[in-house]
Amino acid sequence: MIANIRKLAVWVEETHMEMDKEISPATRKAVAVAVIANPFASRYVEDLSELMEIGAELGELLGDKCVEALGIVPERAESYGKAAMVGENGELEHAAAILHPKLGAPLRKAVHHGAALVASSKKMGSVGQILDVPLGHKDAAYVRSHFDGIEVRLNDAPRPNEILVAVAVTDSGRPLPRVGGLEHKDVKGQDGLK
Repeated sequence: MIANIRKLAVWVEETHMEMDKEISPATRKAVAVAVIANPFASRYVEDLSELMEIGAELGELLGDKCVEALGIVPERAESYGKAAMVGENGELEHAAAILHPKLGAPLRKAVHHGAALVASSKKMGSVGQILDVPLGHKDAAYVRSHFDGIEVRLNDAPRPNEILVAVAVTDSGRPLPRVGGLEHKDVKGQDGLK
């Protein structure tokens, strides 16, 4: 593994009740986080391919951990997202290099397919800051019930020379969705839109 991982964290959020209404089955979101050393901290580097390769590793590792945490087969995954927070000695482009060129393909493999773009966010931050991981349906961007997100925060990351990388996967949409649009049951999953 190229990534120098200091810490991994994985958790599942379940919603069983919303507005005094029982959610059955509960909506579930899993998030897996890696805290890694930033190999380019405190210096400008033109070629960011090492971070791109780290992104590929983390797409697989964190995607697999989310699916495992949910206790589902990959085909049951419904939405996904990714995010990265770079410590103060890095630059925003370091997060982009991890998230965009190569992380998506291994994540799609972990969730069995994924025709839609993987929603993403990136930011500069410091120890204990919150990172929002956006979520969208893995096969169809127009499924409004799956427009969502989950927060991640670790009390000791990212340190100045680190990057916090998060991947989230769900096996459901939001609790009590009712804003219309394409429904999960009607997804074709061919063009990433519908």
